[in-house]
Amino acid sequence: MSERETGSAVCELCPHYCRIAEGGTGLCAARTNHGGKIVCKNYGRITSLALDPIEKKPLYHFHPGSIILSVGSYGCNLLCPFCQNHEISRAKEGELRTETLAPEALVQIAEDTRQKYNNIGVAFTYNEPLVSYEYLLDCAKLLCERGLAVVLVTNGQMCAEPLRKLLPYVDAMNIDLKGFTQTFYDWIGGDLETTKTAIRLAAEAGVHVEVTTLVIPGKNDNEKEMEAEACWLASISPEIPLHLSRYFPRYHCNIPMTPFEMLKRLQTIANQYLHYVHIGNV
Repeated sequence: MSERETGSAVCELCPHYCRIAEGGTGLCAARTNHGGKIVCKNYGRITSLALDPIEKKPLYHFHPGSIILSVGSYGCNLLCPFCQNHEISRAKEGELRTETLAPEALVQIAEDTRQKYNNIGVAFTYNEPLVSYEYLLDCAKLLCERGLAVVLVTNGQMCAEPLRKLLPYVDAMNIDLKGFTQTFYDWIGGDLETTKTAIRLAAEAGVHVEVTTLVIPGKNDNEKEMEAEACWLASISPEIPLHLSRYFPRYHCNIPMTPFEMLKRLQTIANQYLHYVHIGNV
């Protein structure tokens, strides 16, 4: 992380490159400037812990039928007005209850649930896990040592250098490709190319990758855009599963829910390029 003599420091984890004053936080509410160094403010601060079917992530082609320990903290580096988990993704420190869970403790819970319930590992999910980068990296290394799977459910908004350091410890990712135009990403406060790069780097690193697009009427449901998205994913690998998820009004967004017929049309288009296109949240 870079810094200036003024005491502010720039977080170089994601494309926002937030300049953060001493003691302040970035847009994600999870990263802070401590003594001129950017650190993870929500390190080990857990808001959610549950055993889930792997298909809930959604990952349909990674150990189907298995159970995984899901863990979440707080914070996110996007500003989606339709967020389904805004209670934790947009929360700031002190606004919700958390429990502190050291990496060793989390790994022990994963090990215990492997013995009792055949848990296959840990999925970092619910909020945006990448904003807890240092915690994520520490946990992932320990999980790998125990032979437990590391799964990320993420928006992919991470710069290439830190992502490359993380990928050797990741087994599977579901990456949200929110839309396929920068105009859509402007609406949610993100960068399309960053997510595309994350998908490509993960696939090239041998990580099992599945992609989810939440289809919102009038925003990212254009058939030509879906064709371009599917074609681009197929250029990486036609084996990448694509999940087309149904949107419902949430948070600050009152656009009517996605018609099922729209999802079917987009599925038909994407199926021309990809082997696996699933409709979800219906």
